[in-house]
Amino acid sequence: MNLITGKHLARRTFLKGAGASVALPFLDAMVPAGRGFRDPAEGFTRMIAVQDCFGNAGGNLWGETQNLFAPKKIGRDFEIGPNSSLQQLAEYRDYLTVVSNTDCRMAEPFSSSEVGGDHDRSVSVFLTQSHPKQTQIDVSLAQSLDQVHADRVGQDSVLPSLEMSTERVDAGGGCSYNYNCAYKTSLSWKSPSEPLPALREPRAVFDQIFGTGDNNADRAARRRTSRSLLDFVTQSVAELKKTLAPVDRAALDQYTTQIRELERRIELVEKRNSSGEERSNPEAPNGIPERWEEHMELMFDLQLLALQADVTRVITFTIGIDGESSNLVMPDSGTNKAFHALSHHGNQPAAIMEFNLINTHRIGRMAYMLEKLKNTMEADRSLLDKTAIIWGSPMGDPNLHQHRRCPLILMGKANGALEGNTHLRAPEGTPMANVFVSLMQGLGHDMQRFGDSTGEFPLRLPKGA
Repeated sequence: MNLITGKHLARRTFLKGAGASVALPFLDAMVPAGRGFRDPAEGFTRMIAVQDCFGNAGGNLWGETQNLFAPKKIGRDFEIGPNSSLQQLAEYRDYLTVVSNTDCRMAEPFSSSEVGGDHDRSVSVFLTQSHPKQTQIDVSLAQSLDQVHADRVGQDSVLPSLEMSTERVDAGGGCSYNYNCAYKTSLSWKSPSEPLPALREPRAVFDQIFGTGDNNADRAARRRTSRSLLDFVTQSVAELKKTLAPVDRAALDQYTTQIRELERRIELVEKRNSSGEERSNPEAPNGIPERWEEHMELMFDLQLLALQADVTRVITFTIGIDGESSNLVMPDSGTNKAFHALSHHGNQPAAIMEFNLINTHRIGRMAYMLEKLKNTMEADRSLLDKTAIIWGSPMGDPNLHQHRRCPLILMGKANGALEGNTHLRAPEGTPMANVFVSLMQGLGHDMQRFGDSTGEFPLRLPKGA
């Protein structure tokens, strides 16, 4: 770490301690006085991909007429209706590019033996837009979109990519319909035969980001001391603060406070769950919060720290598979019925509207992350301006296990690749992969084909349109 007065602070500065390594956020001291400067993260658009399951009430033919997902107006300045599942994102409409009416046909059955296995294929299809090989041994799919981006922008960051999940991801071996469980639990694929496992416990993600200890034994020993990660880098923090201007000292204090508060919340979850009190999901590890909403917020806060310190530029986040989500009840949504049960609404309007309550609640959790990104500045712009967020599902109408009219939202400005405040409706039969081709082109990739794409799908409207 360069702490010599008169020299700028390197962007890749780390606070070092015994078994701990804390990357720093962007500080003014990282800009050399009187000389040109290029932040290693500048010019690279960060990517977050979030996959939900069970589609959307707006993927149903009746739900579409009620604009439960797709806004009624196409183009700029669309309105979010009172029954729209997007209503909790209305405050961030300037950062929303809603893409409706695209298909994930690679998740459909290609043979009679695959009929019924939609939930066992869907997660892996979302970011690959490719059809899984029906096998329990020699998995074969395609490289996922996030890994294509990580190959371009992530190789000089600490973690080329970070895979996270709120779902159980340790279902090894075979799943239903002769599919390997990797298809059901793995959103990110490094190669056609290499699924990347996701981290589910907030503590594991924290340790991954901050390198707290050389192995599990070191990390466990540190936690037994009840000391914060920051206690191990106290000297480095003190030395660094002596060299910083007041504005940077304040920024560093805010950043370390975020870390300490996040540690405290994780410890409270672990302590509560190991107390012996009855748990709603006793099979879940002790580090998993009882409330799904709390789990989401912890994971989002961890993502923010990882992006803020440029530890990684590519994140995937699985928030739903046909597993523990199936029986998940979310009273805060306005219904006490289980998620999966409501997704099979029998095409009854009253049941569709009840399913829409859960859709609205789940999509609405994204507002928490959007607010965090919008309020986190890096030089002269927010992280929300510099990030491309993909939120969607490979399923449209879950009542039929149908993969047409799948919900898809692109959030953020992606360094200018996305305009926001726009609803784009695709022509009938358009593969979702077409949207991904255009997005990746906007992020600087020379991509002409992806998955089952048939061309491009422009994400910016012509001026005056």
